[in-house]
Amino acid sequence: MSKKERVKVGIIGSGFVADIHADSFRMMPDEAEVVAVASPPQCGAEDLAKKYDIPRVFTDYKRMLAEDDIEMVTIAAPNYLHAQMTIDIANAGKHVVCEKPLCMTLEEADVMIDTCKKKGVLLMYAEELFFTPKYVKAKQMADEGAFGKVYMVKQSEKHFGPHAPWFWDVEKSGGGVFMDMGCHGIAFCYWFLDRPKIKNVYCQMATHVHTDKTKGEDNSICIIEFDGGAIGLVEDSWARRGGMEDRIEVYGGGGVTYADLHMGNALPTYSEHGYGYAVEKAPSTKGWTYPAFEELWNYGFPQEMHHFARCVRGKEDPQATGEDGRVVQEVLYAGYHSAGIGQKVELPFTPKDVKTPIQLWLNPKKP
Repeated sequence: MSKKERVKVGIIGSGFVADIHADSFRMMPDEAEVVAVASPPQCGAEDLAKKYDIPRVFTDYKRMLAEDDIEMVTIAAPNYLHAQMTIDIANAGKHVVCEKPLCMTLEEADVMIDTCKKKGVLLMYAEELFFTPKYVKAKQMADEGAFGKVYMVKQSEKHFGPHAPWFWDVEKSGGGVFMDMGCHGIAFCYWFLDRPKIKNVYCQMATHVHTDKTKGEDNSICIIEFDGGAIGLVEDSWARRGGMEDRIEVYGGGGVTYADLHMGNALPTYSEHGYGYAVEKAPSTKGWTYPAFEELWNYGFPQEMHHFARCVRGKEDPQATGEDGRVVQEVLYAGYHSAGIGQKVELPFTPKDVKTPIQLWLNPKKP
């Protein structure tokens, strides 16, 4: 395959995240094109295909994998399906882009990584915070010494709940907000600090608001201690009203920086009447709102997918890999266990017979 020819992409899924994937490839079309989408009947694949001019639609993703020209497949499906889909994609000889979190268990992560290596395909971990322009700039400044020795990195993401019903079901999601969004903060801190060894994890979580919908936690705080003394602080909530918050703070001996993903890219707006769309998770557009522009670009999604396509062509090395996803998975394990037993958990932490990370919180067993 010529390095100049665009990578042909198939998407598994047709919901919120699949739409982001399709739109991201549309925004940066020089390296890749979406040629197929697969989703169960009545789940919206036809609508997504029509919206983005995707020529082929499948109701069974395995039939899509039989298409010879497809080279890379993105997984935008519920968490509990990630592992088997990755294995099937790799066995079909196609490169994998798996949405966060990587999977449900460490055993699944190991099989996913091993299968992709054996089949000679890439397993790329879709963590867009590695590509978010503001956050990339903050890391560039840190790497240049702007803040001296960085001793604490904080990432927080908060809103009033997920975009699809399956997130509330811990058997399908693996956990609550810590599983859903804490994976972002864990990966961000690990990446920002140049992937140091993780020493221990301490976490507190509770279900404050959504007890009628889920057994999962809707608010969590996680502290990660790294070799060298730096701390990662990860705050997440499904219990915050008022729309979306996504921000970082970086503290060093010689400086500090703050980045608010939405407010710096928003138009302070007051409307008596409301309007179509403001920003992800905004409940209303009446009164004071802060509509974003170029939202996907400011999140980093198009840059991420563009990068992954270039990796398929051998033009770049993956910045986010299955191994990164496995590190995150182990911290998720440790965080849930820490919240369950009320104390720090040292890494490595690889308990056996775990079906969902949240069980380590709901049914803790002290060592």
